[in-house]
Amino acid sequence: MKIGDLQIDNPVFLAPMAGVSDYPYRQIIRDMGCQLLYTEMVSSKGIAYGNEKTEELVEYNKKDGFIAVQIFGEDPAFMARAAAHIQEKYAVNIIDINMGCPTNKIVKNGSGSALMKDLKKARSLIKAVVTAVDIPVTVKIRKGWDDRHINAVETAVLAEEMGVKAVAVHGRTREEFYSGKADWQIIKAVKEKVNIPVIGNGDIFQPEDAVKMIEETNCDAVMIARGVKGNPWLIKRAVHAIKTGELLDEPTDREIIEMALYHLKKSVDYYGEKRAIPLMRKHLSWYLKGRPYSSKIKEKLNYLKSYRSVKEVLQDYLMKLSN
Repeated sequence: MKIGDLQIDNPVFLAPMAGVSDYPYRQIIRDMGCQLLYTEMVSSKGIAYGNEKTEELVEYNKKDGFIAVQIFGEDPAFMARAAAHIQEKYAVNIIDINMGCPTNKIVKNGSGSALMKDLKKARSLIKAVVTAVDIPVTVKIRKGWDDRHINAVETAVLAEEMGVKAVAVHGRTREEFYSGKADWQIIKAVKEKVNIPVIGNGDIFQPEDAVKMIEETNCDAVMIARGVKGNPWLIKRAVHAIKTGELLDEPTDREIIEMALYHLKKSVDYYGEKRAIPLMRKHLSWYLKGRPYSSKIKEKLNYLKSYRSVKEVLQDYLMKLSN
């Protein structure tokens, strides 16, 4: 598939996830065959005001493949300014507009999925961003605000008219957050009405889910979010299943803990021990989920503060798995 002039051969993308899709984890996902990686969502005002922590979210290595920076905000001028700055300073491949985040913190200011309630504002915001850069602009949307306001198709058509080069659709309303089952038929409905690539999102937890979504909706690619938490192999397995129809084996318990140790080291190398250990707790909990006798390990890890101590606990656990 092509997004603007970008040729992307592997139709499985890493979704933008706050606190998850950071630089160390994006490198791991890249090594699993993901060609388009989305950053965590980035505040347009944070970029415009030169906030260092916000800028850090955008950092990447050009060897990492295609990178899309997702920005959020409600002010067209700030969004345009942020997009232009990101393109100029970081030479990224895509600017993505967040019109899907359902959290109160984001929507209370009119950002994220709140933009789907005000398509007039959304139109001016999208136009401002598209005009500000000369790289592809994409948008990520939801089914709608609630069951009484389902307007994903209308929003996607508007986005295409404004010059957007691809649209990602999550099959739930803002009101649903992540409850219930994603409605993949809304993805199909969007695909039938626009001529730009459509990326399906929602409830992909197994390679078979990715294959099924493409078959049922005719979407051009899938975007995985919660499914890759503690499971970066899902990217590789989904790509393989889509391309060959075959299923690769699931990772063993040993492989999962070895990956946890590798991820831990990458995070410590990037952030330093003091920042990395708290950030890694949720990741380690995801890696350990469902593993044999892991509840006590997770409890112990929550109190450890040094790289050495966390590493030793995981290595001891790895030895236990081997016996």
